[in-house]
Amino acid sequence: MTHLTGQTTARGTALLADPLLNKGTAFTREERAELGLDGLLPPAVESLDEQVARAHQAFLGYDKPLNRHIYLRQLQDTNEVVFYRLITEHLEELLPIVYTPTVGEACRRFSEIYRRPRGLFLSWEDRDRFREILRNRPHKGAVDVIVVTDGQRILGLGDQGVGGMGIPIGKLSLYTAIGGIHPARTLPILLDVGTDNEQLLSDPRYLGRREHRLTGAQYDEMIEAFVSAVEAELPGTLLQWEDFATVHARPILTRYRDRLLTFNDDIQGTAAVVLGALSTACQVAGTPLTEQRLVVLGAGSAAVGVADMIRAALVDEGLSEKDAADRFWFVDVDGLLVDSRDDLTDEQRVYARADDEVADWGDTGLAEVVRRIEPTALIGLSTAHGAFTEEIVRQMASTCERPVIFPLSNPTSHAEADPADLARWTDGRALIAAGSPFPPLEVDGHRIPVAQANNVYIFPAMGLAVAAVGATRVTDRMLVAAARAVARRAAEAAAGVPGPAPLLPPLGGMREAAREIAVAAALAAVEDGVAPKATEAEVRQAVQKTQWIPDYPAR
Repeated sequence: MTHLTGQTTARGTALLADPLLNKGTAFTREERAELGLDGLLPPAVESLDEQVARAHQAFLGYDKPLNRHIYLRQLQDTNEVVFYRLITEHLEELLPIVYTPTVGEACRRFSEIYRRPRGLFLSWEDRDRFREILRNRPHKGAVDVIVVTDGQRILGLGDQGVGGMGIPIGKLSLYTAIGGIHPARTLPILLDVGTDNEQLLSDPRYLGRREHRLTGAQYDEMIEAFVSAVEAELPGTLLQWEDFATVHARPILTRYRDRLLTFNDDIQGTAAVVLGALSTACQVAGTPLTEQRLVVLGAGSAAVGVADMIRAALVDEGLSEKDAADRFWFVDVDGLLVDSRDDLTDEQRVYARADDEVADWGDTGLAEVVRRIEPTALIGLSTAHGAFTEEIVRQMASTCERPVIFPLSNPTSHAEADPADLARWTDGRALIAAGSPFPPLEVDGHRIPVAQANNVYIFPAMGLAVAAVGATRVTDRMLVAAARAVARRAAEAAAGVPGPAPLLPPLGGMREAAREIAVAAALAAVEDGVAPKATEAEVRQAVQKTQWIPDYPAR
């Protein structure tokens, strides 16, 4: 059976049951007669545009975000062309429903709202059969992108066990809707290593393994068995790690990043989009990146990943590794990261400050660090709701004309501050990007959209880039190039617009933006020697050709 090529051997109800082949009411009368569909559909023949309009109207008929999410998932399971055309035409409206923040609730209630299987579930007991199970994937051809999670750190909600499958499904929907990766060439995977969420373990409707999480050598064995199976069965596939706990995320990335085509979106994707927003903020504030003083609240894998990406850009702009690391002050629940602390990972220790720097400080909490350091940028990846207090923000604004403040924790309930408060406390001077959607701000008589530092600016384009040019690795320079392309798109979008502009490009134009970001990342791949030699014109042509468009094929 072929997919979306205009030719198929499927007929009748089997054809209607395949979301990649089903055209529903768009089947013409001739097609209905030829394919055994007479009588199986209402008499009306609709165009794709009419189907999308009807689907949008049905979407609006649901009042609760979770119900809208369920409707979209059912549409995806029925007709993927309509689903993706609807998403692309209403991206800004539907993104919070398809992904964060609503996807968090969908993961939390996964077992309750489960309707139809999508992707693969791999369990510890089957670890010796992973390659065989990969052959059971819904579409038997090549796979461009796998998104995999073990469900341990879902957004800011923690351990959701098997419910974490909602994240790979949602992410891959955006790989297709924005990046244009063909839906048949995506594969969501849930590694069921158990759960330590006692509420799930005691829930009679929980659909996952009723065991506590694997740890230590068993966990590592599970991951190795999975990677080995992917290498053997799907070589050359981009493997994206998603929502792994800090204790696992960085070691997994370190272990495998030079072995196969892989990256961690929480560590590297988040970092790249933050670098993009920060680059735009530097242009607006007139302060070069190399002169920024950055205080980071939170020291998990995502926060350290953000610093690593910014540090890579600083080195690229001429600073030494040490001078670049010295632009950061990290604060966690125990205060400033300093050399004498014995609880730091190797990755955190890069940013630890010398103890003699703080010898005369009263304490090393966030408020004291901001008062002492006089930062130009304050980045939150702590999941500590309200941690950017009025006192802290006003203190920062008293020493910085255009303070850069990024409350990035997801979901909204975990954000370090509300952007409206940040604007008020700084008299509209703050340059803001948030991790979740927030209403526009009123500043100097202008309505300013709040830039959402959403990874959708990076990962769909990264998937498009590696698929287009056949990259064999994801390098730091590829991600820095993507981040700078995001900043360029933001500057282009802001040109000629009255009043302050958001730090990131408008979401509505992300499919077009993804092509430009992909070109930048692909060219960096060529320069790094992880993709075949190609000119910029050849790369652009490859990206354009690779980006799938949700439309019915001509027969």
